[in-house]
Amino acid sequence: MIPGIAPKPAAPPVAAAPQPRHMFVFGAGFVGRYVSERLLAQGWQVSGTCTSAVKKKELEMLGINASVFDATESNLENIHSLQQATHLLISIPPIPGIGDPLLHSNEDLRRILSHGNLEWLCYLSTTSVYGDCGGALVDEDHTVNPKTESAKLRYEAEKGWLNLINDPNLSAFIFRLGGIYGPGRSALDTLAKSKSLSQRQKLRESKQYTARIHVADIYQAVLVSMSMRCARKIFNVVDDDPAPRAEVFAFARSLMEGRPDLITETPGVNSTESDFQERIVPAEKRVSNARLKKELGVKLLHPTYRSGLQSILDSWQAESQLRDRSR
Repeated sequence: MIPGIAPKPAAPPVAAAPQPRHMFVFGAGFVGRYVSERLLAQGWQVSGTCTSAVKKKELEMLGINASVFDATESNLENIHSLQQATHLLISIPPIPGIGDPLLHSNEDLRRILSHGNLEWLCYLSTTSVYGDCGGALVDEDHTVNPKTESAKLRYEAEKGWLNLINDPNLSAFIFRLGGIYGPGRSALDTLAKSKSLSQRQKLRESKQYTARIHVADIYQAVLVSMSMRCARKIFNVVDDDPAPRAEVFAFARSLMEGRPDLITETPGVNSTESDFQERIVPAEKRVSNARLKKELGVKLLHPTYRSGLQSILDSWQAESQLRDRSR
């Protein structure tokens, strides 16, 4: 060292490039697409599956790397983006007689995901796994008692996904969702399109309690859960008001009063069902969201159906004003 001259400091070590965030969505339907669009806006890479070439094209136009995938026939090995995923959202319902079609290929799925970069997975389940609780308030520690075939298969899928990969660094979540609604899928949409209720929906009208959740709040829960490291947790993702469906439709009708411009006549069209058809069984319960608020810190954007439906109507009115100004 030359006297009077300070030694040149050593160069700091070069930090490793952060792992790019890559969400893979099995079943990019209503919820999966909503989540995907918002993650893309935040700079994420997003891949996912759909069931037709038409839907594939729609997803690709949004920037999603989409694959047409038949969960009962397609080979997981052909979905090359799956192994690059850091996050995995599962939104594919069980199939009667089979169960969760992805877990049916358990060994292939485990091998692909175990050799990848997976940090987080979340399976979207349903509050129907609790069965009929006589109107009692149920939390995530309440004994599950599924009565229908779909609910029983959902519960089996929950266990399968939680135990799929034995990696202490993997965060795995089960979200037990209430009835999902949002823009394009709500009581307002049913009324605006003059849709008649399906027989299944009519039978649900008699229920005293109905758990529900706005899709924007599902997205909130997904986003916040990603910051919980090395966790294996079940969360009820529902709002604060398990109001009966009849009350929700009455409020929706009141919002539509005096707005004939919002009605699109499509008589005789029944609403589609997201799960396979089966008989309705009594399933009265009030579902607690205390853990969602306390442990995830989620502050619901739409704590009741009133806020959620009003936001949908407000978005319609804003879109209508934009169209009027562009003419």
